[in-house]
Amino acid sequence: LTPEGAGSDFGREAVDTLLKLMEDHRDEVVVIVAGYTEEMARFLASNPGLASRFSRTVDFEHYSTDELVEIMSRHATTSGYDCAPETVEALLRYVAGLPRDRSFGNARTARQILEAMMTRQARRIGPMTAPGLDDLRLLLPEDLPAETRQPAG
Repeated sequence: LTPEGAGSDFGREAVDTLLKLMEDHRDEVVVIVAGYTEEMARFLASNPGLASRFSRTVDFEHYSTDELVEIMSRHATTSGYDCAPETVEALLRYVAGLPRDRSFGNARTARQILEAMMTRQARRIGPMTAPGLDDLRLLLPEDLPAETRQPAG
């Protein structure tokens, strides 16, 4: 909403409108804003009255490697898939190697990896004449996207 160097953009108008709404209806409205830390700081600094109207902030830390792999395993299970033990190990190695910079997607990254694995698994079993239930459900280390597979050890 508040790009730098944009003197006449609609973001400023939106912020002013939001500020007025928050003031005029302060006993009736709850406003929650979310975003990356730097962008949120810039947003709150864009108008002198804005920061004082948001009385609480919550910073979410990145999930740990184990937590991200657990998220992927649970999503796999709820989607009808299983991760072989060696797949979990490969995921742990991969996630441990991910850069945790400001663009890190946290659980979104976990979802994207799992979706890519499901796609690769479908391509892997596609040529099979009569895949069994285990073939259909099991995600293997080879289902990790090629650019994400980590060497063993």
